[in-house]
Amino acid sequence: MNDSTPSPDAALVSLAVSTVVFALRADSEGESASLRLPLVRRIREPFNGRWALPGGPIDPTEGIERAAGRHLFDTTALSPTYLEQLYAFGGIDRSPSDRVVSIVYWALVRSEEAELAAVGENVRWFAADDLPPLAFDHNAIVEYALWRLRTKVEYSRIAHAFLGEIFTLTELRHVHEAVLRRALDPANFRRQMESSPAVIATGEHLSGGRHRPPRLYRYNGSVELTDRGPLSP
Repeated sequence: MNDSTPSPDAALVSLAVSTVVFALRADSEGESASLRLPLVRRIREPFNGRWALPGGPIDPTEGIERAAGRHLFDTTALSPTYLEQLYAFGGIDRSPSDRVVSIVYWALVRSEEAELAAVGENVRWFAADDLPPLAFDHNAIVEYALWRLRTKVEYSRIAHAFLGEIFTLTELRHVHEAVLRRALDPANFRRQMESSPAVIATGEHLSGGRHRPPRLYRYNGSVELTDRGPLSP
């Protein structure tokens, strides 16, 4: 038998997709927003009843990113404008049944987009840093996604995904603090941002406050940063 020909008893490898969706959300009014992600409760074996990342098998007739978007929408009703491929997870023992290789995508969504999620008995938002034991190796996948997010946020436009087109420096600092899980000195952060070519003052101010209205900023689209993360075109 040719060495390149698999034996009839060789295990088949299945290909699947999963998606990690991060949003900044608060559980109750007045609470500071924290990093959260939606999980889906499994309704069949393996891991029946466990929470898992949205995802499923790839149809042979569709592209990988399309499959990720389809499974995400079917289970959570979320439809992010951009999905970035994060990593491929293919440990031999990651599934107790067949050998499954999972192509993982991630997305960042603003709070108003996150409100569209079809939350219910089998879909729920969880604190990204306080997850229960998940199905398969999904805890490790989320840990990897968090590591990538936190290493990117200080030198990329990742915060833009949570804020929209214009923002105050206080809003930008709050995003950094929520992602990094530590307080940042407001004065130092302001000096750093104002001296950076990455953000530009719009010349406008936020209206409606009782005190001196803060200045509004936007990202400088002409500056190419080292890594734009999940905001690349």
